[in-house]
Amino acid sequence: MPNIVLPQNYKIVTATPPITTNAANTFDVIDLKNALRVYIVAQFHQHVAHATVLQPVVGISIASCATAITFSAHWWKNADVATTDTLVAQTAGTSMACDAAATDHLMVIEIDPSDVVAQLSTYHCLGITQATSAQANNYVSIVYYIQERYPQATPPAAIA
Repeated sequence: MPNIVLPQNYKIVTATPPITTNAANTFDVIDLKNALRVYIVAQFHQHVAHATVLQPVVGISIASCATAITFSAHWWKNADVATTDTLVAQTAGTSMACDAAATDHLMVIEIDPSDVVAQLSTYHCLGITQATSAQANNYVSIVYYIQERYPQATPPAAIA
């Protein structure tokens, strides 16, 4: 029996199914009330080279989650998943970007909810935005992996 059962220990929430990065996008927002840690996993299909930027945002409610993070978040990147399965640690930052390459990318961003509260004590919601690539053939899909404070067979909803 494994020590961690992924769906019981992590609430898995789709922030967006595959969507073009041709325009700026704002993705689903989650509530951090039951979170120990959140991993934002982004998969990019870059048909045309572009250094598309992701910006984690925070707020006091799901409807008003639009303030860029001011703390440095840890993140990792694989700039070409066709040639390697290695995620490489990047310099912690407040935003993250793909390489300007026509490859498929995998990015993982780690958010500690205590950093969100430290930014402003009333913040408890987390979202992410993506700057436009101006490329209709580039796509991204994003999933939140929320490490639950109280693991259970059916974790509570994170999106209201």
